[in-house]
Amino acid sequence: MPALATLLGQVDNGTLLLPEFQRGYVWNRDQVRGLMRSLYKGHPVGGLLLWETGSDAVSVRGRPYGDGTRLLLLDGQQRITTLYGIIRGRPPAFFEGDVAAFTGLHFNLAEERFEFYAPSKMAEDPRWIDVTRLFIDGIESELGPFEGSPELLTYVTRLSRLHDVLNRDFQQETIAGEDKDVDDVVEIFNRVNSGGTKLTKGDLALAKVCAQWPRAREVMREKLARWRNAGFDFTLDWLLRNVTAVATGR
Repeated sequence: MPALATLLGQVDNGTLLLPEFQRGYVWNRDQVRGLMRSLYKGHPVGGLLLWETGSDAVSVRGRPYGDGTRLLLLDGQQRITTLYGIIRGRPPAFFEGDVAAFTGLHFNLAEERFEFYAPSKMAEDPRWIDVTRLFIDGIESELGPFEGSPELLTYVTRLSRLHDVLNRDFQQETIAGEDKDVDDVVEIFNRVNSGGTKLTKGDLALAKVCAQWPRAREVMREKLARWRNAGFDFTLDWLLRNVTAVATGR
């Protein structure tokens, strides 16, 4: 079972990516807080489902490294994206969504709870720790205000427990084999993700388009953004349907 630090390193070096058919980031702040609370308390947070495939087998999002085998994240995208954003202080290369969902998370050392930054509550209270700063700068960077305090040892213990999230192991299952194509993996994904939103025919169609034209999603989103700025709020699914109609005459 890989540790979280290992998984984040794989995202950094471009060996853990997203298949193009995956949707963007959709979690809200309540879900982000809930994940961090569960990790801090040592509660189960679910495993990961990965697809091990060759470099040219499917279009991916992110910055691939080299031409070797890649691991594509099928189940666990929201959790890994959340943790990467909090711990690294920036979204991963494959990110599509609103970074505000995981930006500014703080931890109260006295009450052991997570909340997002509120200046009126946190600006003058050193017990509110910026979680991202903790991971980037380390535990010692947060101890200055508490030197000589009777709570110092307690706070060090709590900071260590939070920082130790990096060593949390994640159960991982991997789909492998040259016989697995996009259609097979999407079917597996939909079965695993039965509690969430299933991929539609439009999602699968876009995945197939991107297999031949890797920049398809990026180009379409650029067009949608330009039209949105002009007052026309179209969806990616709408655009894909129109492209299909024009291209096929159907």
